[in-house]
Amino acid sequence: MATNFPTTLDTLTNPLSTDALNSPSHSAQHANANDAIEALEAKVGADSSAVASSHTYKITQLETNGVTLTGSQTLTNKTLTSPTINTATISGAVLKETEETWNVSATAATGTVNMDVLTSSAWYYTSNASANWTFNFRGDGSTTLASLLATGDSITVAFAVTQGTTAYYPTVFQVDGSSVTPKWLGGTAPASGNASSVDLYTFTIIKTAATPTYAVLASQSQFK
Repeated sequence: MATNFPTTLDTLTNPLSTDALNSPSHSAQHANANDAIEALEAKVGADSSAVASSHTYKITQLETNGVTLTGSQTLTNKTLTSPTINTATISGAVLKETEETWNVSATAATGTVNMDVLTSSAWYYTSNASANWTFNFRGDGSTTLASLLATGDSITVAFAVTQGTTAYYPTVFQVDGSSVTPKWLGGTAPASGNASSVDLYTFTIIKTAATPTYAVLASQSQFK
């Protein structure tokens, strides 16, 4: 018989020691085995095979070019090493720029404001600030920012705070509860908030050493 592989698996008959050479046919047994071996070799592929359907060719392409996914994919708890994102889509609409999701909260800035970057890197407090506050940048309540950033990595966090007729501003800055001193755009740290406005603070936090050590580049902008 001609082999059915790789379309389907073959069913080969094993002769018994008591069978005659012609029943089943000895030559047919060899022919069937040879056909199956040749089909397996073709499927696997020779070294440096250029046959696109062979496993050798496909593995070489994966090793050389990586994985290309088509269609809708869900990735859970995956680490992407040096990914290149050409375009992003939401409900089939191609975005020309990266969309950022803001965490909007009817909260007044006061006390310690924990910036949980695992929740969002952009926050908007819509209630009037009620006192000067401390910024604490972290992963979340059980995850440090230090564990999320390798040396040389950075994250940019934005915080929009609503100000009433009496304005307030951040006076203490922390990463994982430890104090850091930001370097401010223009060279001077803000000494007040802006009344009846929305103040936007941005922080680029760069991990410069594993100890951990950070450089924090900060700015304050008024929107009214």
